[in-house]
Amino acid sequence: MIVGTVQQIWRHAVKSMAGEKLQACEVGSKGIPGDRGWAVRNESTGEITNGKRIPLLMQCSATYRETPASGVDTEADIVLSDGTITATDDPDVHLQLSRVFGKQVTLWPLQPASATEFYRRAGTSARVAGRLTRFRSFRALLPALTSFGTMNRQMREMFSREAGEPIPDLSKMPQEVLEFTSPLGTYFDAFPVNLLTTASLQKMAQLNPSAIWDVRRFRPNFLVETSDELEGLVEAGWVGRVLKVGEVQLKLEIPCARCGMTTHPQKDLPKDPSILRTVVKEGNQNMGVYASVISGGRVNVGDEVELIE
Repeated sequence: MIVGTVQQIWRHAVKSMAGEKLQACEVGSKGIPGDRGWAVRNESTGEITNGKRIPLLMQCSATYRETPASGVDTEADIVLSDGTITATDDPDVHLQLSRVFGKQVTLWPLQPASATEFYRRAGTSARVAGRLTRFRSFRALLPALTSFGTMNRQMREMFSREAGEPIPDLSKMPQEVLEFTSPLGTYFDAFPVNLLTTASLQKMAQLNPSAIWDVRRFRPNFLVETSDELEGLVEAGWVGRVLKVGEVQLKLEIPCARCGMTTHPQKDLPKDPSILRTVVKEGNQNMGVYASVISGGRVNVGDEVELIE
């Protein structure tokens, strides 16, 4: 079933900074080469950080000088939120980032999956919880365990939930992300590809017409322009199925639970808490889907998108 065409392709050189809009890309087992190829590390916590914790990251931008190849570090030029121009290979980049963000940070390329201490979350609770999630019985208890006490407060802070709003079900997330800041060897939140449809953006715009439902708030890799007969949050209904995007086959894994990053200001987008309130209420907390790669290949803007299983 043809569900639409590829309207936009996005690659984000530095995690949480503004992305690059592409006309075409290759997709491998870890998504688009170079996507989230770099990330900022908060030296006070010892963790890789993001726009949830440092909103100013979202007012910075990063652009690769050359098209990255899989497994190869590629340098990127960076424009900071105050207009300062730097780069991943600038010897002063760490100082520049620290000055703008008001805290000591460093910039890192992807590290190998074997560098477990680099990716590990700070604190013993994350270490313990991460190890316990290896047991299926513990994972089944996560929705109950995160519904009260310290874990509930931490989850509400992490996902910017107000009193009375639900929090995401951690049992649906990859096992690694409780113990580590991302799946090992990547800077992704959960899976290597994020996909969003124009049908979802249009539905949310109908429900909250005063907000600016710009695709950049949601940071997908692929924005699919859906066929006219498809309406509503259609990709949520595709979870568990296979989607063919250009030459690429994707397994749609889980809906993408949204957090406060969607509300933060970007260069020409204002701060807007109503974005997240609408997603939580009307979208069951979700907007778009995460996917893994079954088979890679090339994707061009305008390619057909087909639901094949």
